[in-house]
Amino acid sequence: MVVFRVVLALLAVLTCVTSAPRSAAPPQDISVLTPLGTAQGTLDADGANRFAVRYAGATRWQSSAVVTEWTLPNGASDPAALPLQCPQTSVDASTFAEDCLSMILYVPVDIAPGSNASTLVWIHGGSFDSGSATFPGLDGSNLAIATESIVAVIQYRLGALGLLPPDGSTNLAVQDAINALIFLGQVVPSFGGDSSKITLAGQSAGAGMIRSLLAAPSASSLFQSAILQSDPMDFGFTSLTTQALLQSTFNDLISCSPSDTACQMSLTLDDILSAQATLEDEALGLDPSVAIGEPLHPVLDHTLITTPLDSTAPFPKVSKPLLLTNVRNESAPTIYGVEFPGPGPFPAEDFELSSDALLGTARTEILMASPFYPVDPNGDSRVPLQVLGTDYIWRCPTWTFARNWVANGGTAHVGMFTVGATYPLNDGIDDCVAPGAVCHQDDIFIVFGTTPNPTPAQSALTTEMQARYKAFLASADPNEPGLDGWVPATTTDVHAKEFGVLTTVDGEVPVLACDPSFWGQAVQYDYQFFDL
Repeated sequence: MVVFRVVLALLAVLTCVTSAPRSAAPPQDISVLTPLGTAQGTLDADGANRFAVRYAGATRWQSSAVVTEWTLPNGASDPAALPLQCPQTSVDASTFAEDCLSMILYVPVDIAPGSNASTLVWIHGGSFDSGSATFPGLDGSNLAIATESIVAVIQYRLGALGLLPPDGSTNLAVQDAINALIFLGQVVPSFGGDSSKITLAGQSAGAGMIRSLLAAPSASSLFQSAILQSDPMDFGFTSLTTQALLQSTFNDLISCSPSDTACQMSLTLDDILSAQATLEDEALGLDPSVAIGEPLHPVLDHTLITTPLDSTAPFPKVSKPLLLTNVRNESAPTIYGVEFPGPGPFPAEDFELSSDALLGTARTEILMASPFYPVDPNGDSRVPLQVLGTDYIWRCPTWTFARNWVANGGTAHVGMFTVGATYPLNDGIDDCVAPGAVCHQDDIFIVFGTTPNPTPAQSALTTEMQARYKAFLASADPNEPGLDGWVPATTTDVHAKEFGVLTTVDGEVPVLACDPSFWGQAVQYDYQFFDL
């Protein structure tokens, strides 16, 4: 069985999640005067003022433009109404709309104009083809109150609508995110925010979007720092060659030429999403460099995104402070939930067969000869496969990125969650609900403070991480009195801190295969292997 070939569950299964229901808002409405008009909001059930707003508009497959007046999303008249999702597969069509460039602002009630508060902008994950500002756990009230900041949760165009315009232009979704930041820069002072104190944060593909913004010079002045959680950095950016192939195939599927705007506008959303689903199913067969589980993602177009921000080209000079985190069992949902479901154990030979199918013979031979992924002949091959997947897609490329970032002028703090809160899609995966497991997405509830019925360990970690984020938003340093020291990364030691249950004496994650002489050198990442 080929590991990761169907889909990275921890990335792509987000297409199966529906928007999270919210508690009914109290009847109390709030109004704030902004340069774009009067913002209408309501008191969120968790205690912050909540404002949903349409930040930009766009004609299908054209660049978006920032709005010039404050309007509620989707023509709503009720300030408590939440925005519809962007179009995506595997959800009810009644939950999405093409006019979806909206965000939700959460503002603590004690932040007033002149407060000069920080703003945290959350960018949701979902493999760039799913997700929304209303997905489970993303109510920003608790996070806003704990960090004494404005929290903005944004949406951006997904899948083919955001990344495959038939005329061959690129990165519309990234431009959407840039316009969200431009909009925020205009309005946050009205809510008590300081437009020069905007920090980006996101998980999975959301972190990948932030990496795209870090690689886009035109976005640099719009935010001061960033928090990247569980970014699948092994994927790199899509190359122009691969993008052209995907684009051509998609155009054939919709039967519209690049210049036939009338044909493109006549397509129904079902037509577009159906063609997108077919392309995503076939993408890896078209080009082996396509990111497994994330076939559509931002493109290194050398216009908007001008650098790969990886080890395939000279790293640019940088200055922004970053927080970079992973969870302990990033790949467990794929290994135990998709590729090898069931009670197991699975035979030892599955490790080499799966690795060979994923990485090729040459890279697999190096892995098999190394001490990092020992296979117990009488054990379960899923155990080393989960470690391999976590190292290969997430942990080790993140550590390589941290070293490069620090070497070129920036600062980075690296960490790993060893306590989490099971995200809904992981509920049915035995290994993800086992004691001590922290699977992909299990950091979301912790950071937002939205864990249902939290344990003392979960509550303690939420308190710690929100305190660290508060300090980072204010001073670019996640350390403050009363917290254990979080040592910044250097070019030789990333000092990856454990967050939760400590498994080592010094509270730092062992380097193991993330030694720079192994992953990234002896064994190439995909972005190196395919020269993306």
